[in-house]
Amino acid sequence: MLAAGVTVLLWASAFVSIRSAGSEYSPGALALGRLSAGSVALGVILLVRGHGWPPRAAWPGIAACGVLWFGIYMVALNAGEQSVDAGTAALVVNIGPILIALLGGWLLKEGFPPRLLAGMVVSFTGAAVVGVSMSDDGGASVTGVLLCLLAAATYAAGAVSQKPALRHASALQVTTFGCVIGAIACLPFAGQLAGEFGDASWSATANMVYLGVFPTAIAFTTWAYALARTTAGRMGATTYAVPALVVLMSWIALREVPGWLTLAGGLLCLAGVAISRSRRRTRVTVVSGAR
Repeated sequence: MLAAGVTVLLWASAFVSIRSAGSEYSPGALALGRLSAGSVALGVILLVRGHGWPPRAAWPGIAACGVLWFGIYMVALNAGEQSVDAGTAALVVNIGPILIALLGGWLLKEGFPPRLLAGMVVSFTGAAVVGVSMSDDGGASVTGVLLCLLAAATYAAGAVSQKPALRHASALQVTTFGCVIGAIACLPFAGQLAGEFGDASWSATANMVYLGVFPTAIAFTTWAYALARTTAGRMGATTYAVPALVVLMSWIALREVPGWLTLAGGLLCLAGVAISRSRRRTRVTVVSGAR
């Protein structure tokens, strides 16, 4: 729970940093810069911890996660958020946890627990309320929505492909080499990154580095650590706390005062997470015997 909490908190903070860095870095350049910073941070930690190469059995999952989640997802999300408003992007991308639950129940044989499904319905309703309340009328383009859908699909596929890899390798190994593979997949944007780096402000570059070290290196590692100890569906449902935290952080850091509808949606997100994480109580019957 602590690891999942760290992940949710840092992923929520990423939305604030993306808004700053994304105004001066193009989608591919921002993804490559973020993944490069994350790879360096993770590589140092890997060396200090003395972890070696992952076993061969872990590589298919690591490679799929690296290309889909670290690579395609980050580029698609950055590009999508330039074509649609933040509310629409958050709404569409939040289809991801639902896809994780469906894929996990089907491919990973995790089943479809009623409490998990009920919690996800409540949370998605909350995410929809937050998205609608933050959306700009007519601000969404078809291309932007499709890019956000691509981000949601690759996020779900990458998260589910991580689960088998964690049976053979540690969370740090899976995250480190997944991040490196994602950075390699984004190398075609190296020219854009080099050109934009010289013109970008120090604050935009600092936010890009922050995205690599904290929401990527640390948060993806704590995610993998928690995922190895629970189901993909339950972990995906936990991320529905992100919209509520984004609203709170925007209120504090950006002085963006949320409306009552936005606050209500955030509370619904948290309520859904609580439902999905709850466990069914088992009744214990005490039978008194003869004395």
